[in-house]
Amino acid sequence: MTDSLTVRDNRTGQEYEVPITDGTIKAADLGQIKTGDDAPGIAVYDPGFVNTASCRSAVTYIDGEQGILEYRGYPIEQLAESSSFLEVAYLLVHGALPTKAEYDAWVHEITYHTFVHENVKRFMHGFRYDAHPMGMLMASVGALSTFYPDARNIGDADNRHMQIVRMIAKMPTLGAWSFRHAQGKPFIYPDNELSYTANFLSMLFKMSEKKFEADERLVKALDVLFILHADHEQNCSTNAVRSVGSSQVDPYSAVAAGVGALYGPLHGGANEAVLRMLRRIGSKENIPDFIKGVKDGNERLMGFGHRVYKNYDPRAKIIKKACDDVFEVTGVNPLLEIAQELEKIALEDDYFVKRKLYPNVDFYSGLIYEAFQFPPEMFTVLFAIGRTPGWLAQWLELVQDKEQKIARPKQIYTGDRTLTFEPAASRWG
Repeated sequence: MTDSLTVRDNRTGQEYEVPITDGTIKAADLGQIKTGDDAPGIAVYDPGFVNTASCRSAVTYIDGEQGILEYRGYPIEQLAESSSFLEVAYLLVHGALPTKAEYDAWVHEITYHTFVHENVKRFMHGFRYDAHPMGMLMASVGALSTFYPDARNIGDADNRHMQIVRMIAKMPTLGAWSFRHAQGKPFIYPDNELSYTANFLSMLFKMSEKKFEADERLVKALDVLFILHADHEQNCSTNAVRSVGSSQVDPYSAVAAGVGALYGPLHGGANEAVLRMLRRIGSKENIPDFIKGVKDGNERLMGFGHRVYKNYDPRAKIIKKACDDVFEVTGVNPLLEIAQELEKIALEDDYFVKRKLYPNVDFYSGLIYEAFQFPPEMFTVLFAIGRTPGWLAQWLELVQDKEQKIARPKQIYTGDRTLTFEPAASRWG
């Protein structure tokens, strides 16, 4: 027997059989349920798309109840432990792990497209001295579409590949330059002898030394953070990339929309909120009072709980381990002790356990970024650099998916109707 849902419309007494596929029903199938031939069909009201699938995707799998995250079927724990960010980027974009020859060619392409046009440099110099790095990143990513007008030809596979390479390559350059601009320091050009992540650190922190050499433990930790942020299914920014991309715009404009969505404090700014919370707590001795404040509704526990995960966020476990490597180089962040004690208490307290409030990726990531001496406004830029391959993999999947259409959700109109307009002369007279 075919899986289906029997729906009885109590307005008309009529019953409908709605097919169930992959645990979903098509919203269009509900459109047949109507009170008359000229009446509108049933639509689904779902603010925030909390229970609506907008696409079929083979990029990322999440099981929130079990705390599972997989890229193209590979567990995030294995990728973070044994892979590199560029290998993960290849996996996300191409759908399979590369051979040695494919990986070498991929790294070569990305390495030699890290430079941006000199006009981009002048463009970024045009921002105010106190411009937010995310605002600069969003604008400069969108501006790239004007430097590569051929990017509009999204139907050509080779052309799509070229734009994907360019964007993954240039995001660290744009991100680092937005950081330097905010500090009033000269921009540092990419160094093609360095790895992807080491080159990013060089563009961020190099001063007068001839060659910038980052500690390999820091390079590895940042590479892991990029891997952890590389994709996360249909989140707010990915939905923005897909929605804007559905108009068949160039990928730079679509990714700029993703950067804009990530700019918002509810999406990309949560780790900064965690740091503010830890500083407000001040010391381990103040944690019991803070926990009581949370239970009484007077405080918010930041970095716990997730829209998807109802278990320990698998990325949080990996970041917690990365903390040790980073602090071995930089010295321990004094907020770490507060964070660890807060986590310990929250995981043992029935109030939080019953509500399935476990640490998420933001709980420890801010501590690591701060140890790197990044200002809080740079945290989301780092997130965007890591997320770029995921955005592009999702965009690529979108433009090749024949079921996809231009995004155009329905609405429930709640305003006035059929009012009579009076000319200004009679209204004001």
